[in-house]
Amino acid sequence: MADNVIEVENLTKKFGDFTAVDHISFEVHRGEIFGFLGANGAGKTTAMKMLTGLSFPTSGKGTVAGYDIWTQSELIKKHIGYMSQKFALYSDLTVKDNINIFGGIYGVPRKEIRLRADELMERLGLVDERNERVKDLPQGWKQKLAFLVSIIHRPEIIFLDEPTGGVDPAARRQFWELIYDVVDRGITAFVTTHYMDEAEYCNRISMMVDGRIEALDSPSALKRRYAAESIGEVFDILARGAKRTE
Repeated sequence: MADNVIEVENLTKKFGDFTAVDHISFEVHRGEIFGFLGANGAGKTTAMKMLTGLSFPTSGKGTVAGYDIWTQSELIKKHIGYMSQKFALYSDLTVKDNINIFGGIYGVPRKEIRLRADELMERLGLVDERNERVKDLPQGWKQKLAFLVSIIHRPEIIFLDEPTGGVDPAARRQFWELIYDVVDRGITAFVTTHYMDEAEYCNRISMMVDGRIEALDSPSALKRRYAAESIGEVFDILARGAKRTE
């Protein structure tokens, strides 16, 4: 459908006899915040690697930003942003240098990098830190910079892999304000998190158990379905049946 930026059907990934992702099917709507949850070993990281062009499936099909995950992985990479929990930044370089490097990697013209960087640093509150080396920044500032460089090329979709790990609750709330801001500007957010309170911020949530999607709906609908007061309770109910861990 035209309003879907991700479409997946029976996506499967096997490693020998082990099925890491087991025939999952779902869609992500344009402009939504889609939460992708699962306990350790559930298969969510493997699934994300297939969606971002970092790994090929064993079977199944899917498109991301309109491009086929089997045949157009390089085009997918050009139309998405990706922020890992390890913040892939150059720690010995300055904030400004990192922005220039990542902007160049994504093919943004040099003049345009400067314009976009100024706008984004203003929005994220990084103007005064532009000449600071990344290794000298507090964790929360590194998080903001990692987010900035992942959207410098104005992608259709931003993949956020546990982006708020290791920061305090206040910084986590501020980061979610940034997510809402970019979604308001037309970018779709695909988020993994192990903080169940953050899952409540998503428009819809997928919950994986042992490589399969066991539930997918809005937070309110999932809580009604499982007679739970929180998404954490829903997660606990579904995770009880898990047979594997990492």
